[in-house]
Amino acid sequence: MEPNHQHRELVELCKRNDPKAQFDLYRLYSKAMYNICLRMLNDAQFAEDILQHSFLDVFSKLDSFRQDASIGAWIKRITINNCINFLKKKRLEFTELQDFHTGSDDTDHQYSEPALNVANIQKAIYQLPEGYRVVFSLYAIEGYDHEEISNILGVSEATSKSQYSRAKSKLREILGSPQRLYSAT
Repeated sequence: MEPNHQHRELVELCKRNDPKAQFDLYRLYSKAMYNICLRMLNDAQFAEDILQHSFLDVFSKLDSFRQDASIGAWIKRITINNCINFLKKKRLEFTELQDFHTGSDDTDHQYSEPALNVANIQKAIYQLPEGYRVVFSLYAIEGYDHEEISNILGVSEATSKSQYSRAKSKLREILGSPQRLYSAT
């Protein structure tokens, strides 16, 4: 079955306000959308709120879904837009990090590097400053390009690129420091 036709019948039932169909659609996509919210907002309670708001938007706007893309992609776009709108309301500020040079201490490490696994990388992403985390999530995880990110966030493309570059550097720093990684729970 083609992706854009995958859940056509379910969508049609949802358009007719069928509660079971709405629950099935929610169940199919809520976990993935919650993970997007959590990555972008870094707060479980806000992520849950935005997830619920997103599905309210999905069900109220379902008549505008044209099925030229998959329902999952359409729900994802609504969810990401709601996260971005939430962050804008919180006055998303792109922070500048000071250069962290540790000097001669770099050669005196007595620990082994932490394993690079999904859980450790997620913890490191959650430690990023908000602006870095949002750009990193949109670019590296959600697949948006810098032009799209600049339009979505209302920043220049150069700002998006620099935030992404700084996010990668900060992630390397966090992942190279077990104390910082394991203290973030």
